[in-house]
Amino acid sequence: MKVEKLEKMIPEVVQKLSKLKAGEVLAAELDWCLGSFKYDNNPEGIIEKSHAALAVFKEAREKNSKAVSKKLVESLEKVLS
Repeated sequence: MKVEKLEKMIPEVVQKLSKLKAGEVLAAELDWCLGSFKYDNNPEGIIEKSHAALAVFKEAREKNSKAVSKKLVESLEKVLS
């Protein structure tokens, strides 16, 4: 996993989560974890919350394929693998 790429993706993930009603709280938590990561360089929080965001995105795509772009889901999966 490349934490640098994940760090660059987080703002886009937070923005998309904020638009989804199911992801507002997770967006705030992920944003907080990003700030924490910048302070202490411990990626554990952003990794954990990114996995949760991926699950929310997949669930949203099952309900409505246009809710979250396929590219965003695939990019997040690639970075997390």
